[in-house]
This record gives sequence, structure tokens and C-alpha cells, in this order.
Amino acid sequence: MSYCRSAQDNKALWQKQCHNIDSKTLVSERVDTMDLERLRRTEYNQQYIAAMRPVFNRRALFTDTSAEYVIPEEPEPYSEVTIRFRTARNNVDRIFLVSGGQKHLMVRVESNNDFDYYAYVMRLDDQKVSYYFEVQTGRITGIFDMRGLVQEVNEYYDFIIIPGFHTPDWAKGAVMYQIYTDRFCNGDPSNDVLTNEYCYIGEPVHRVEDWGRYPAQMDVREFYGGDLQGVLDKMDYLQELGVEVIYFNPLFVSPSNHKYDIQDYDYIDPHLGKIVSDEGELLPDGQRENRFASRYIDRVTNKANLEASNELFAQVVAEAHRRGMRVILDGVFNHCGSFNKWMDRERIYENAEGYEKGAYISADSPYRNYFLFHDNNRWPYNPTYDGWWGHDTLPKLNYEGSRELFDYVMHIAAKWVSPPYNVDGWRLDVAADLGFSPEFNHHFWQEFRRTVKQANPNALILAEHYGDTRPWLGGDQWDSVMNYDAFMEPVTWFLTGMEKHSDDFRLDLLGDADSFWGAMRHHGSSFSMPSQMVAMNQLSNHDHSRFMTRTSHKVGRTNTLGPEAANQGNNPAVFREAVVIQMTWPGAPTLYYGDEVGVCGFTDPDNRRTYPWGREDRELLNFHKEIIRMHKECEELRAGSIKSLDRDYNYLAYARFNSKKHTIVLINNNDHQIEKTVRVWLAGVSKEAMLTRLIYTDERGYSVEKIEIPVISGKITVTLPKFSAMVLRNVAYEEDEENNL
Repeated sequence: MSYCRSAQDNKALWQKQCHNIDSKTLVSERVDTMDLERLRRTEYNQQYIAAMRPVFNRRALFTDTSAEYVIPEEPEPYSEVTIRFRTARNNVDRIFLVSGGQKHLMVRVESNNDFDYYAYVMRLDDQKVSYYFEVQTGRITGIFDMRGLVQEVNEYYDFIIIPGFHTPDWAKGAVMYQIYTDRFCNGDPSNDVLTNEYCYIGEPVHRVEDWGRYPAQMDVREFYGGDLQGVLDKMDYLQELGVEVIYFNPLFVSPSNHKYDIQDYDYIDPHLGKIVSDEGELLPDGQRENRFASRYIDRVTNKANLEASNELFAQVVAEAHRRGMRVILDGVFNHCGSFNKWMDRERIYENAEGYEKGAYISADSPYRNYFLFHDNNRWPYNPTYDGWWGHDTLPKLNYEGSRELFDYVMHIAAKWVSPPYNVDGWRLDVAADLGFSPEFNHHFWQEFRRTVKQANPNALILAEHYGDTRPWLGGDQWDSVMNYDAFMEPVTWFLTGMEKHSDDFRLDLLGDADSFWGAMRHHGSSFSMPSQMVAMNQLSNHDHSRFMTRTSHKVGRTNTLGPEAANQGNNPAVFREAVVIQMTWPGAPTLYYGDEVGVCGFTDPDNRRTYPWGREDRELLNFHKEIIRMHKECEELRAGSIKSLDRDYNYLAYARFNSKKHTIVLINNNDHQIEKTVRVWLAGVSKEAMLTRLIYTDERGYSVEKIEIPVISGKITVTLPKFSAMVLRNVAYEEDEENNL
């Protein structure tokens, strides 16, 4: 039939037939041809409409490596894993999973009113799997990876599955609490460091009598008296706050208040533990040599004190466990301190009973190879050892030169996570610096993991690290990290415009939502899901300024501005916004002691102020209790997916969700009110539903009054006052679940 020809063919035929016919015939033929053309167009339009899909909805595309999109979430080697991908319903032609250069067609396995779900079953071996997706719809082909829908493949942003890599379930989304022990609570004044007890970095140590005094600029040898008995005394407080994990800064014998210069890895410092023998004298005025500090020597070398302190620590762990809390120790294995019994530069152990000579003392010391000496002709009292970053107070440990040292530190790693101490994990200080080569560093941490997990399979291994974590998070070394790059820094820049030490203010980054999400996605792509769920998400800690102080936008430190400036001009509403993000972000929200009651401070040492017992900001404390309770009660906040729903200048809207439970988080960091319409259906919320407000905060304070907000056509419209945050929740099929109970 003629309408099957092309339009050009039809036109040529008609022109040829027009010759040698009269005008009446011409009119008749023209009508017939027009009827056929109309029929052709009608048929074409019907076919097009029948096959037509809605406009491609890129915002509906979603996948991640959570439990609903990788099944099982932590698969074993040589097993099968089902990988899923979500699209808008009837919106794409094909989805391919691309891995190892091969494309695998995914099959649509499930649909609901809004979405289609595609799946592919992959057979694993024992190697890491990286993959992305190719989305095809009509003439559109796109790549979907951890950035979302993009045009170019970049393997840096591939999704990652590591067969056999497991992190402890108890740590996923767990609320952690960091305690800098000397500044938390003094429960036993009899173990306090005494003024002139010994010298540290050339000057006598000092006992601070005023608990509320600001830290001195040279604070490292100032002691306030906080101890493990104080932690025991405050266990009710920690439990009522909602703490699930206590992370202690170092507790082992050490001359400083921060204790990152360890003196004896085998024992808890009696100044934090228990002193049962207290013989000897303080250093006389003018004396700077610690070999004469006989009272200090008795306190830290007498096995009665050391064993009693270990026993007290075991009681602390047992009491925490009885209350459902876990305990993490800080491990400093890159370097030790010059006071360390293996080095003994201070000659504390030189004549102490039961101790070998230190490597500084004698070339015949059994510990000589524990350190790298540059001049072998300087004994006795050889000061030419290698120090971490040149610091002679921090001798770098020479694992490559001593198998005995390597084995002993592995013994220490296992000792503290085993009975009778039963610690639940390690936080590792400057872990990437350990050793003298990257190859040895990775070897050490591989053996460390094997040793710790063999002693306590449910132990957690977290590392302090800045930058790319991929070389260590492959399932054979660390479980995760202190999450500076993919949490603390993006949150700080977005909400305050401040660098995390308060050393810089960037107006261009303040409120920049694109930069916020870009940083989160870029740095977050280093994590597999098991690592992300246990990453330590902090706003403040012992190395950075307090977040509350950053809200003032003051650039400086205590030595330039003075400590009182850290208390002035702060914005508690912005701080509460940060806490809302912290408690709704993937990972383990980790409080730094005192943040929950408004403690301020510039970077260290000012960030190490004492907990203000009796002078707390009670409203801020109650806010923390409520939002921690919310975090613990909402399973999707512990292990659910995360998706950005909307963003603008100083404004974020995102969701945490699984298939049935959905939490919506709204942040307005502007200094004015805004009204926003948010597509909550993108998180799986029904098009017609009701959201319940769980918590709300603004300049006036906070509220946990339940208010319902209707979802209309998949959207909500909300008004957000200046410096406010709101958390909403929807539980699908809740009535059906209740009826089935």
C-alpha cells in the first residue's frame, strides 16, 4: 500500500502520475493521496503513543551497597550476591551492570506504584569487585556510579564489594563517646599527679587545683586529676545520655596528660588507675633529672600499682558491658615516648627492680633494635635515635629492625581485647605513618588485623587517617577510620565556613551545598559499606577546635585570641544543626566529651577543657538525649540508604531509608526563613502519606512535639525558620505490621 512508502517516494510517484491527465482526474487523485497520507500518520502516531514512556526521570535512579541493594550485604568469598538497581516505573529500556570490562543485562524483578527494581546475580571469588551501571532509555545512555548519573566512566567512583569483609554489627551506627580521661571526672584524688612529681619537656609537672580553669598554653604537663574511677562514677550519666561505646584517649603509663607518648604498653597508668604504694619524694626545686623523681618512679614502676590499675580498668570494662556499652582503647604503635621502658631516656627504669636496661642506657639493652640509632659510638646514654617527625620525646619504633618488637606489639594488640580486659576494639593513632615503607606498613596492619580478630572476632579496628583510605580499607587491615574527610570537614565548611582547627574562614564554602555533597561523595567513595557504617563521625575531638566555637567564625587560637574568645559570639542553633546531621548520617556518631553540654574551645590545648559538672547547659544536654534516642530507635539511621532530595544555598534535604521506613532531614542554615517543596517520594515514601515530625530545632531551642505533615502527590511543603533543622519520619505498612503482631 502506498502509505508504507516514504513520503519522498509518494511525492515522486504523484508528480509522475500528474502528467497526461485532466484537471478533474488530478483533483480526484490528490484527494486519494491526502487520505492515504492521513492514514499513514494516524497509524504512526498510534504506534508511537503505544510505546511511549514518561520523560526520563534521572532523579528516581538509585542504588548503593546497603542491605537492600547488595544481598547479602557482606557476602562471603565464592558465594553468590544479588545486586539491585532502582528506576522510575516503566522509565528505562535496559540496565546493565558493568564489572571487569563485561556488561551484564539486569532483569526487572519487582515493581510497585513508583519504581521498578532490576537485579543481577553475581558469582564472587575472593577478590574485591568494582562495578557501575549503564542505563539505556531511548537514545539516552548514561553511567550510574557513586556520583549518580554521569556521562563518563571513572573507576574511582565504582561501587565496591569486598568478599569476606565484615565489620562488627554492634558498631554500625553506634553512638560513641570520646573521653579525654584527665579532663572528664576526678573520682580518686589520691592518684592525682602531684606538682614537682617529675619533669616533662624540661619543666616540672603541675597539679591544677581549679577544675574549671582554662588549659594553659603549654598544657601538656598540667594535670586536672580525671581518672577511671571518675568514669565509673559517671556510668549512670553515660547510660542516660544514650552512649553505646566509650572511646578512651590513651590510658597506658605515660608522662603527658594526652598520653600519646606511651611509657609502658602493658599497664594502665596508675595516675588514672589506682596507687596502692606511694613511696619516695617529689623532685626538689631546681632539680630536672627524673632519675631522682623517686615518688614518680615508685608510682609507675611498682608492680603493685600497675596490677591494681589493670584490675580497675577491667572493672570499668565489665561495668560498661553490664550496661550494654562497649569500650575502645587508643593504640599508639607508630612511636612511643622517651620515658618508655624500652628507651628509658629519663633513666626511670635504670635502677628499678625487675626491668632491663633501656636502649638509651646501654648498647647491650635487649631493646636496642627496637629503635633506629644514627651513631653507634654514643653509648652509654645515646641520644641519636630516630624520632617521629624529629621529636626526641617521641622515639619512632623500628619494627623492620626487630622481630621481637613486632611480636611483642602483636601480643599487646591481642592482650587487651582478650580476658580479663575484654576491650572491644582499637583506635589507631597516626596509623599510616607506622614503619619506614608503605609495604611494611600494610604488612604490619594485615598482621595486626589477623591477630586482633583471632583473639576477639567481634573487635573493631579504627584508624586515624586523612586522605585516601583505599589502601587500608580492602578488608585485610582496618575496619574504618575517624571520618575527617567524609564527615567532619564537609559539615564544618558547610555550616560554619571554618577550617576544623579554626585556622581559616572560607565564605565561599559557607552554605555551599554543591561543595558539601561533592566532598561527601568523593571521599565517601573510598568506603565499602561495611566500613562506612562504622566510620567515626565527629564534630569535635582532642585535635581540633570545638564545633560550638567554630560557629562564631573566629579565626585564631587560644595563644592569639585568649580562651574567653572561644565562648563568645557562638550560635547554638547552628551547633544543633550539626548534631542533627551527625545523628542522621551513615556511620557511628561520636561525641567528644562535653560537647553535649556546650563546652567551647579553640584547637588543642584549649579543646581539652574539663567537663563542667554542675555548670552544664541542661537544655543542650536534653537535646542530645532526645536526638540520640531518636537515632537508636530508627533502624534506617543505623544502616539505611542515604539520598539527597534537594539542595540550595545553606539548605540541605536528604533521606535515610529502607524499603519500609523513611527519615527525612531538612537543614536551613540561612539567617532567614525559607519555604521549600521536597519530593519525598524519591525516598520511597508513598505519594499520599503522612510524615511525623520527630525533632525540631531553631534559634529558640528544640522541640520533640509530634506534628504530622501531609504528603501530597509525593511532595511535602515546609517552612523552615532561620538556623533550623527538622527530622520527619514515615513508616510504610505500619498498620499492617501492627495487625500482624
